[in-house]
Amino acid sequence: MSTHPNDVPSIHTPSSLEPTRPETGHSIARMRETDGTLAPFQLEQRRMIHREESVRMQSDAFRGIRTRLLGLAGKQNFVTLVVSVSPRSGGSFVTRNLAAAFAFDEAKTSLLIDCNLRYPNQHKAMGVEPDTGGLIDFLEHPSIGVEPILYRTGIPRLRLIPAGKSRENSGEYFSSFRMRTVIDSLRSRYADRYIFLDGPAVKGSPDARILSDLADFVIVVAGYGRDTPGAINQAVANFEPDKLAGVVFNQTP
Repeated sequence: MSTHPNDVPSIHTPSSLEPTRPETGHSIARMRETDGTLAPFQLEQRRMIHREESVRMQSDAFRGIRTRLLGLAGKQNFVTLVVSVSPRSGGSFVTRNLAAAFAFDEAKTSLLIDCNLRYPNQHKAMGVEPDTGGLIDFLEHPSIGVEPILYRTGIPRLRLIPAGKSRENSGEYFSSFRMRTVIDSLRSRYADRYIFLDGPAVKGSPDARILSDLADFVIVVAGYGRDTPGAINQAVANFEPDKLAGVVFNQTP
């Protein structure tokens, strides 16, 4: 597991990110989790960062990105969309490890939502069996409720909502009122919850642009030695400048 040493993004401060602060009385960061917590070697098998020395450089890189995002947002929690320039550039890898970095902070929780409906892989990468469905199942049948699709990951304070059933026309789900309502509800319910959307690659799909409407920040992941400067600039141009948090150069496919 490795990231390029220059993978801490250069961040341009948004000029108008001042959403209403959720009630601070609602908190889930103090929840106790002892059952099913993964050991460091198990996390490394899943290509996940942890607190031990063996992945210190990678962990510090993701903590650096966390610090930058928190500096941009101020005191409110937020929603971050992570997308890669092209397939296999490592966007999903960056998303789950950034979510883990936020969960390292015992005063915060993170929620990872797999929004790559054509090629969902977060549940496989994290060893989660989505027995009770995922995001699309809930959007199609909201009566099932959100709780059944919130899965433990083996990392304290980090939950996963898998993509659910594979769909081709994913844009219609992401642009729906129901999707926006779900994101707003998940964010506002707890003041210490930070949400990360794992989106598809910008190249070849409009979904990344559609998903950016639901996010406060967008991080673009470029494959180091894979994506050209022209391709990176073209990908970045898809997003509003005040939402673009930066570009991460990643060596892990």
